[in-house]
Amino acid sequence: MIKTVAIQGAKGSYHHIVSQEFFTNPVAVIECMTFDSVVEALITKECDAAIMALENSIAGSIIPNYALIDDYNLHIVGEHYLDIQHNLMALPNQDISDIKEVYSHPMALLQCKEFFKKHPHIKLVEDKDTAEVADRIHKKQLKNTGAIASVMAAQIFELDILARSIQTIKTNETRFAIVKRTNSEVEQKSVNKASLKFEADHKRGSLATILNVMSDCKLNLTKIQSLPIIKTPWKYAFFVDVTFESYSDFQKAKSVIEIMGQGFKVLGEYKNAKL
Repeated sequence: MIKTVAIQGAKGSYHHIVSQEFFTNPVAVIECMTFDSVVEALITKECDAAIMALENSIAGSIIPNYALIDDYNLHIVGEHYLDIQHNLMALPNQDISDIKEVYSHPMALLQCKEFFKKHPHIKLVEDKDTAEVADRIHKKQLKNTGAIASVMAAQIFELDILARSIQTIKTNETRFAIVKRTNSEVEQKSVNKASLKFEADHKRGSLATILNVMSDCKLNLTKIQSLPIIKTPWKYAFFVDVTFESYSDFQKAKSVIEIMGQGFKVLGEYKNAKL
């Protein structure tokens, strides 16, 4: 049973929200300001599981997190999709005209840039984490200072929301992976999605051949992401997500790709959260 979970960010962050929504039973969270610290907490057994954002519907893949999961031989045991709604917040009894600076994670600032074009008097400053800024404003009682964070963060840190859903693209979803030190504990009959990694030869058609195997085995390719292999210039590893109706189809594909693709690894077998 999972009792403690490492998250990137402070309480009130989007990772914290995932920890509350994904697990059936309440879990304690370990707040980490970087994903490296999240992984460190997991591999040193400070926590039972970790939550790591993998991709955003606007910004795309968070490539370093794929590398962390691969490098430390971690296993994805589940996934969760979260609708990301950014809100501008500050201490009570202020309005937008009072705000001189807004601090937030670079990704949040990027996703809200059109909103702030309408308020040129506000200086935007990159920071470590959305919720951590909200916490700082609360603790230090920083007037004329705003944060971009979740509704939960505003509630926890007693801030007023000055503007809701300020992200440029209103549909803004992030996919999070639930990661553990050991392989999936999901019952085989419930497994219908997998994350894989392999390397392809430089030969013409080598990648296409592997993708054809997936198709022939009735796997649906939902994502493919390349990542440079640092020690071998101009060679790439491929991270793919596949869904399937029959686990036996996946097993068949896995046995073939293991022969054809170099460095083949199953990063996780779990339940598709999009169904």
